[in-house]
Amino acid sequence: MPSEIPRDLIVDASILFSFFKKSSARRDAFKKLLEQECKLNSPDFVLKELSNNKPDIMKFAKIDEEEFNEVMSELDKDLVAFNKEEYRKFLPEANKISPHGEETKDDPYFALALAFDFPIWSDEAAFKKQSKVRVFTTGELFKLLENLKEEPEGDSK
Repeated sequence: MPSEIPRDLIVDASILFSFFKKSSARRDAFKKLLEQECKLNSPDFVLKELSNNKPDIMKFAKIDEEEFNEVMSELDKDLVAFNKEEYRKFLPEANKISPHGEETKDDPYFALALAFDFPIWSDEAAFKKQSKVRVFTTGELFKLLENLKEEPEGDSK
């Protein structure tokens, strides 16, 4: 029996950074997850971080400002952004399990995961070096999505 698609996922900034590239596998996975009614979540600072990196993202994704703004609007609509107050009390524990030690930008992802018991979607290998929070890679999510296609509808095994 294949694992199920998570109902909620915390999406890290590097996944969202790739979302701007039209041919990105991460963008494809993002859209397929939404089709499966998976809620995609992130700390609210991530959208600000993307806006602050607009020139780099436009260059990386080979898009103009209009396309950037369209994608940002789409992300703003599809991504549930949590403010720091909603996970603040979990930051000390998150810092202990966050793979890079000391205070890092990774701490809010782990704090949000601990606060709501949501897994994280990240392709950063270091995220898997802890056992408190489940972490899915893009490849793992694609496998889960593929398994959905292979299961015949109405099969009650």
